[in-house]
Amino acid sequence: MAQLTCSFCGKAKKEVDLLVSGAEAHICDACIEQAHHILQEDLNSKKAKVTEPPSFNAIKPIDMKAFLDQYVVGQEEAKRVLSVAVYNHYKRLTQQNDKDEVVIEKSNILLVGETGTGKTYLAKTVAKILQVPFAIADATVLTEAGYVGEDVENVLTALLQAADYDVALAERGIIYIDEIDKISRRADNPSITRDVGGEGVQQALLKMLEGTVANISPQGGRKHPEQKLVPIRTDNILFICGGSFDGIQRKIATRLEQKTVGFQTARTEHSHDAQDLLQYITPQDLKEFGLIPELIGRLPLITPLQPLDRQTIYRILTEPKNALTKQYQKLIAMEGTKLYFTEDALQYIVDKTLQTKLGARGLRTICEALMTDIMFDLPSNPQPEVYIDLLYISDKYEKSKFGKLKVA
Repeated sequence: MAQLTCSFCGKAKKEVDLLVSGAEAHICDACIEQAHHILQEDLNSKKAKVTEPPSFNAIKPIDMKAFLDQYVVGQEEAKRVLSVAVYNHYKRLTQQNDKDEVVIEKSNILLVGETGTGKTYLAKTVAKILQVPFAIADATVLTEAGYVGEDVENVLTALLQAADYDVALAERGIIYIDEIDKISRRADNPSITRDVGGEGVQQALLKMLEGTVANISPQGGRKHPEQKLVPIRTDNILFICGGSFDGIQRKIATRLEQKTVGFQTARTEHSHDAQDLLQYITPQDLKEFGLIPELIGRLPLITPLQPLDRQTIYRILTEPKNALTKQYQKLIAMEGTKLYFTEDALQYIVDKTLQTKLGARGLRTICEALMTDIMFDLPSNPQPEVYIDLLYISDKYEKSKFGKLKVA
C-alpha cells in the first residue's frame, strides 16, 4: 500500500499532525492553516479597495460637550476644543471631496496638563460617543525604526483593530497618543548622537501626523521581510496628543518674569496665575521643553488643562455618572448593603487628596486605602446599611501608610 502524502507540501502522513483526505488528494494541517491565512489576507485586501467612504452621523459640538459634562467635571475650554475638533473631523469626512477648490486640512490637538487633570480620561470619554474608530497609544514605548521597541507606525495597528480591519474605516478614525512629552529631545540643541526614544520618534511622527501612506503589520509587532503589510493613509486620521510636560511651568514663569519658588513678594496680583501658568503656554515653551518645531507645527491646537482646585476635586468625587462614591455604592449594593458618605467624610477625603498632589488619580488612591476594610469584612458580615463618617474615615487614614507620611 502506497504511503499517503500531502498533495501540497509532499510531507508523509507520519510527519504531520493531521492529514485530511479528499477524492483524489490529501492536505495536511499546516497547509490548511496557511491556506486560511491566504484567504484572510485576500479578503482584507478586497476591503482595502473600497473607495466609497463610510457614512457618519455628525454629532454637533453642543451635544458632544453635553455628553462630556456628564462624565468630566471642569475643563470647559478643553471640552469645547475637543467637541469642535471632532465635529469638524466628521464634516471633513462626509462633505469634502477631491473636486473642492478649498481643501480643509485637519487640526491635530495637543492637550497639556498636570497629572490627574483628565487628559486621558477626556479621550476615553470622547471614544464612548464617537461613531468612528478610536484608539489610544502610548508614546513611551515608541523608538526610532530599527531599534528595540515599537515602531511609530504601530500606533495605527490599534486603530485598524478597532475598525475590525476595515482599512477604509480606519483611515477616518481618531488616535490619542498619550505621554507625548516623554519623547522630548534631551536638550534644546540637536544631539550629535541618535536620540532613539526622543527626537528620533518625533521625526518619525511628522509624516504620520501630516498625512502619508504607512505600511503596518495587521497583528502588530516588528516588521519582517516575508510579512504582508497593510497600507493605511493618515490624511484623514485625527491625532490628539496629551502630556503633562512636567517642569514647563518654570520656562513659562521665566518668560513671564514670575517666580514659581521662593518667598512671597508684593506681586500678589499674580498669585492665582502662578497656580495655572499652563494657560500662558506657547509653541516657544514647547520648543524649549524639547519638542522639535516641525512636530509643534503639526499640532496647531494647543489646549491647556486647568489644575484641579478643592471644589473641582469634590465635584469629581460626587457628581459625574461614574463618580467614585457612586462606584463604591454600586459595589456595596451587590452585597445587598446601602452605602452612605457623610459630608464631613467627603471633605476629609478631598483634603487628603489635595495633599497627594496627584489630581483626580489621588482620589482613588486615598479611597482604596480607606475602603479596603469595609470591602473585606462586608461579604462575610452583611449589613443593611453602612455609613462612612468622619470619625471612621480619619481613624482609617491615620492607621494607613498615608497617615504615617509627613506632608511637606
